[in-house]
Amino acid sequence: MPALEDELRQIMADETARLHAAPDLAERVMRAAGGRRTRVRGVALAAAAAVIAAAPIGYVTFGSAVTTGEPPAVVQPTTATTLEPPAIDDTPPVPSDPPELGDLGDGKAFGHVKVGYLPEGLRWSHWSVDHGDSYSTSYNFDGDKNGFYCVQIYMYEDATVQELDERIQQYRDEGEGEEVTLGDRTGYLVVQNVGEDGMKGTPTLFLRMGDRQRAEIMFSPSYVKKFSGDEAVTAELKRIAEGLTSTL
Repeated sequence: MPALEDELRQIMADETARLHAAPDLAERVMRAAGGRRTRVRGVALAAAAAVIAAAPIGYVTFGSAVTTGEPPAVVQPTTATTLEPPAIDDTPPVPSDPPELGDLGDGKAFGHVKVGYLPEGLRWSHWSVDHGDSYSTSYNFDGDKNGFYCVQIYMYEDATVQELDERIQQYRDEGEGEEVTLGDRTGYLVVQNVGEDGMKGTPTLFLRMGDRQRAEIMFSPSYVKKFSGDEAVTAELKRIAEGLTSTL
């Protein structure tokens, strides 16, 4: 039993020192037992349990030390982690350039359409825009994307067809424009964007190219001045429309 007392005294001294308890705790437990050696193990363990329960920094298991002689296992507490709030990016977004159709070569084939006829002297402007179901390109004299357009062709497909049909119907309801027939296809001829300041507007021919596809062919007001009159402009719009071929 003295060997057990010495071992227990040493264990208690080591562990209670770490737990900020008095180093003679085991000795006082022994004295309080009043010579009843048979109760030493139970009293000592009970006292140790009381110290451990009051300690905020962790807990110790003594069963292995007392019964098997193995060193006690000390389990360290988990340290609480303070979560930082997520960073907020308040930088305003930079506007991106509109999507383009890419390099169209001579510009006579884009999206799901081929252009069979353009007025003399016109070249692809190297400008285009691609919104998926609607897309467009234009033609001018110098091929400069930053220059003024002469002819612009805007294509509408699938979901955007209804939007264009509603716009054409509005022209019909207001009595503006006229119906045209081009072979087995139909169209609508109108002058859009007529300005109150005397501007003559944009001569436009809407062409039905099937249930899923429409074309909008426009002449710029500046380009119109190069023709002899409205009939000549209408004739050129019709020739462009007749030369359009769908690849949809």
